Amino acid sequence: MSTKQMDSLVIYIMMESILALLVVLVNILVCVTVYLHKELRSITNYLIACLAMADLGVGALGIPFSVVLSLGKTLCFYSCLFMACFPLVTAQFSMLLLLVIAINMHLKIRHSVIALVFLCWVVSVIAGFTPLMGWNQMKTYTERNITTTSIKHYSEIHRGHLGQCSFEATVSPEYLVYFHFLVCTLLPLLIMLGLYVDLFRIVQSYYAAQGMPTAKRSEVQTARSLFLMLGLFCLLWVPLNVNNMLWLFCSTCSQPLWVSQLTVFLSHLNSLTNPLLYAMRKKNFGAALRLVFVRYILCIPRCKRCCPDTKVYPKV
Repeated sequence: MSTKQMDSLVIYIMMESILALLVVLVNILVCVTVYLHKELRSITNYLIACLAMADLGVGALGIPFSVVLSLGKTLCFYSCLFMACFPLVTAQFSMLLLLVIAINMHLKIRHSVIALVFLCWVVSVIAGFTPLMGWNQMKTYTERNITTTSIKHYSEIHRGHLGQCSFEATVSPEYLVYFHFLVCTLLPLLIMLGLYVDLFRIVQSYYAAQGMPTAKRSEVQTARSLFLMLGLFCLLWVPLNVNNMLWLFCSTCSQPLWVSQLTVFLSHLNSLTNPLLYAMRKKNFGAALRLVFVRYILCIPRCKRCCPDTKVYPKV
C-alpha cells in the first residue's frame, strides 16, 4: 500500500470512528425520547424508533465491520462475508421500514404495523444474508491469496478458506446490482414515490376546497418530513450503488481509493441524518430530543434556553 493510500485509509478510519459514535449517541437518544415522552407515542414515531434501532446497529456493528474490511486482513471467508453482509441487512431494513411508514401514512394500517415490522426484519435478513447462502465469490477468494503464498501452505489456505478480507473479494457485484439494488432498493423506492405522490394529490384536491384542519396539517407536515428522509436516503446511497454498477459493468475502470471510501461513508452517514432531519422538521419531537440530551447526557435538570416551554414532558 502506497503512502497516499495509507493516509487515505487513516483519514477514512478516523471519520468512520467519529461517525459511529455520533450515530450510536443520536439514535439511542431517539429511542429514549420516544420511551420517556408519552405524547410522542404515535405509530409513526414508533416506526421512527424502529428505524433508529436499525441505524443503531449500523453505528455499533456496521461501521466497525466496514473498517475491518478496509484493512484487508487475512480472515476466514465466511467471517469476512458476514461482516460484508451485515450492513446490507440494516440498509434493507431501513428501506423496507420507510416503505411501511409510507403505507401507514397512506392507508392508516395501525393494527398490522407490528406484523409488518417483523416481516421487514425477516425479509431484510434473507435478502442481506443471501451471499451467505451461496451467491458469493468464495472460489476466487482463496485463489487471490494462493497466488502470493508458497505452495506448501496451499492446502491450509484452501481448507480454511483464508484470504485477504475485503467487501469486493466476498460479495458478488451481480448480487449487489441486480438483486440488492434493482429488486430490493429501487422497487420499494418507486412504490414509496407513488404512495407519497398520491397522498399529496389527495390532500391537495380535498382540502383545497374545504380547508385543512390543524390535525390534518400536522399529518401533511409529517408526510413531507418523511418524504425528505426518503429523498436524503436516495441521495446518500446513490453514489455507492453507482460505484457498484461501475464495478460490474466496467471492471477495467480504475478509481482512487478515497472515492470508494467516500461512497461507503455517505451510506453510513444516512444513519445519522435520519433522526436529525426528523427532529428538525417535527418541533415537538426535536424539543423532546433536546430535553433528553440536556437532562440525561449533560445532566442539567432545567435549561429554558435550550428547551423553552416545550409541550412534551418526560414520563414519570
